[in-house]
Amino acid sequence: MQTVKPNLCIVVPAYNEEENLPLLLNELDAALNPAGIVFEVLFVDDGSRDHTAEILRKLAATHKNVRAVILNRNFGHQAAVSVGLRHARGGAIAIMDADLQDRPSDLVQLYRRLDGVDVVYAVRRSRPENLFKRFAYAVFYRLLTRLASVPIPVDSGDFCVMSAEFVAHLNALPERLRYVRGLRAWIGGRQVSVAVDRDARRTGRPQYTFVKLCRLAIDGLISFSYVPLRLASMLGIAISGMALIGFVIVLTWRFMGLLPTGAGVATIALSVLFIGGVQLLTLGILGEYVGRIFDEVKARPVAVVSEVVGEDRQRDV
Repeated sequence: MQTVKPNLCIVVPAYNEEENLPLLLNELDAALNPAGIVFEVLFVDDGSRDHTAEILRKLAATHKNVRAVILNRNFGHQAAVSVGLRHARGGAIAIMDADLQDRPSDLVQLYRRLDGVDVVYAVRRSRPENLFKRFAYAVFYRLLTRLASVPIPVDSGDFCVMSAEFVAHLNALPERLRYVRGLRAWIGGRQVSVAVDRDARRTGRPQYTFVKLCRLAIDGLISFSYVPLRLASMLGIAISGMALIGFVIVLTWRFMGLLPTGAGVATIALSVLFIGGVQLLTLGILGEYVGRIFDEVKARPVAVVSEVVGEDRQRDV
């Protein structure tokens, strides 16, 4: 009996995805088996409140190519992806969502394109979201690309296929607050893009709310850009310059007798409010960076694993 190492390990973070998991597994079988790809699916249950964990245990018991990592609580999408990458095994590692917005058929295309490169990532050609969300995504990705210290591809998400060697480099990065697509770009290497269409969520409600998306955007911006800090400095310089110009103007009017009696009270009040607002904004920017430093210094793990299902089972032929 010979142990078969999977050609492809697919990391799938899942939060309250009980309805989509069997559908995803069936579509992966339908797409990858005809292509001759020996694959394994590694689900990561991110503290789901529904029956996701129970369904993953059943799938792992009935499918030799399914494993599952159960987290103690909801640690967040990026933490779940990071835990999955640490438990992944195989010649290539893929990341895709559990809601079937990432097409299993596109996964075959990404995997075949991996020959000779380190990463093949999907660039979203179209999105099923409403106009407001599409506009927000477009603004965020282009803003991040302009401000980040490393070039992060526009309209690229976590959906990708990576070589095992590249994933080893990714896992070796020590930071706790992980923005995976930014870390992927920071490592560099040979990376190519493939344009794909993104489907609508198959069943259930979206788990990435607008608030969570905003948090992810802030994490990406703070983790890969110093521009907010420089913006605070530029605001200070600009306000100081404006104050100096205003002082010269008021002094000139005073000597020329053009300054009305009692003038300046409203101006002083508005100036104090303006400067106070800028100071609070600056403190908020500094607080975002200091808070992340505090989290990194504590050196807590990315997530706490409660259970690993199917870890000791080998696939034999």
